[in-house]
Amino acid sequence: MFVGLGNPGGEYDGTRHNVGFEVIKELISRHKIRKTERRFKAHFAVHKFGDVCAALVRPMTFMNLSGHAVASLAKQFSVQPSRIVVIYDDMDLAVGRVLLKPHGGPGSHNGMKSIVASLGTTEFPRIRIGIGKPPVSGIDHVLQRFDRDEIPEVRQAIVRASDACEIAMQQGWDMAMNRTNLPMDEGQ
Repeated sequence: MFVGLGNPGGEYDGTRHNVGFEVIKELISRHKIRKTERRFKAHFAVHKFGDVCAALVRPMTFMNLSGHAVASLAKQFSVQPSRIVVIYDDMDLAVGRVLLKPHGGPGSHNGMKSIVASLGTTEFPRIRIGIGKPPVSGIDHVLQRFDRDEIPEVRQAIVRASDACEIAMQQGWDMAMNRTNLPMDEGQ
């Protein structure tokens, strides 16, 4: 199960907090997935990617309640936390940086805090997409749209994160980390 975090509603499209949603949209577009469902407080599509069947999920709760949708879908599809990949924005990474981790704490990210609380574990993989340090408060920063000069980097990060999802499905998480977690000057 691949979960892209964001806030529902058109007013949040293009904001820093919604890069996780953008990765899920990219995967749905790439694979020409036509059927999506709206249940369990989420929009999701179940699709066969080669030999792997996966759910692509966008929780339709607000960010701080993302765990409710994730836990409901994990229960519905009998998915263990170790098989849930969460894709989200990270203020501690430079704009456009993509970093995969096999597990870890939620940091200051409220969506991740909600998921950790709902799943009862930090033992699930994640794809972090850099949105840069805030020049203003964190809340104001994550709800802002990217600056015009940042958009190409963010678009490339969304593509790299989507590629990482596909690599993880076909070749495993270690291969996805090895191919994606490069320093910025080595392909990022």
